[in-house]
Amino acid sequence: MPETNSPLKNTVVLATRNKGKIAELEALLASFGVAVLGLGDFPDLGEIEETGATFAENARLKARTVASATGLIALADDSGLAVDKLSGAPGVYSARYSGPDATDAANNAKLLATLADVPEAERGCRFISVVAAHAPNGAEILAEGRWEGRVLQAPRGQGGFGYDPLFLDPELGRSAAELSPQEKNARSHRGQALRALLQDWPAFWAKASA
Repeated sequence: MPETNSPLKNTVVLATRNKGKIAELEALLASFGVAVLGLGDFPDLGEIEETGATFAENARLKARTVASATGLIALADDSGLAVDKLSGAPGVYSARYSGPDATDAANNAKLLATLADVPEAERGCRFISVVAAHAPNGAEILAEGRWEGRVLQAPRGQGGFGYDPLFLDPELGRSAAELSPQEKNARSHRGQALRALLQDWPAFWAKASA
């Protein structure tokens, strides 16, 4: 990576306060020697309203907003669960599926209730993640990842966050919440998206530092 005089030359701000996302993304960025900050490190930066109609629009919006506010390269992920039987819902509304004060437990309970009468063969779904990196000078890259699965009929596992206890990886026969962090990163939508993005990271960093 290009040398600069800034002590923050290898610092990226993750545009989230979600500790689960921060831990996953920090682990995936570790090999690049990148120092990672989250929005919790910038208490004066308020909530970023996700007004986009797609994961890509929301990822770009968050990354651009944080880069502008902090003067640092920002990396934002927008992700969610798309259920075939629900025509792709909850989709971009995954985090607030059960309402404005949604919790993971409430979202999972609503999804289970909505799919209560749906047979096993029709419970196909996928996690989708779009990751955007944006620099204050306007340089930007974008990547997407998908993780195919099925919605379980009851939660399984104690790990992960969000819809992980309800997401079955058919190849492994385990839920996302039953996987170790290393196993999840190797297969997940977010891991796929970030690995794709990092393939272009050296060229992006050169443009971002120009």
